[in-house]
Amino acid sequence: MLVVSATAAEAAHVPADLPLVITGLGKVAAAVTTARALAAYDDLAGLTVVNIGTAGALRPGLSGVFEPGTVLNHDLSADVVRALGYDPQERLEVGESEVVLATGDVFVSDPAVRDALAERAHLVDMEGYAVAYACRDLGVPVRLVKHVSDAADESALDWSSLVESSARVLGEWLRAEVLYRHG
Repeated sequence: MLVVSATAAEAAHVPADLPLVITGLGKVAAAVTTARALAAYDDLAGLTVVNIGTAGALRPGLSGVFEPGTVLNHDLSADVVRALGYDPQERLEVGESEVVLATGDVFVSDPAVRDALAERAHLVDMEGYAVAYACRDLGVPVRLVKHVSDAADESALDWSSLVESSARVLGEWLRAEVLYRHG
């Protein structure tokens, strides 16, 4: 298993015996760093990537930890690209859950942007799609595990004061779900 997180703050409570890669913020950094980390393995057989991090809730009442089953690249002009005859691959299936994660390089703190995204997704982050894309390209299973840190509105601007709480929950999730259930 390889744990991938955008920031050290989000990964502050990852168990010390788990391999960890910090990608930096945004899709490009996440995709490149994830691909580089996977390329360093001699054998990818049996490896699973677990991408942990915070997410904004796009819909009222969402809180806690979620493992999305679908991830969208939300700030891509997918319909235009499709009209040009290309498949933008903007939607990746990564699990069984009905929860949809929208990923983009936009830090969502505007309620109007949040509400528009809520028509297509439940949660929003800045790296999940890129990590999933890199893993899919290299044939490595991926799990996206996101903790709601804010409501993707003005409260998101306090992310740096909210991330510690999310990091603790994500560390507990890793200990419970990964170390104890899967050895």
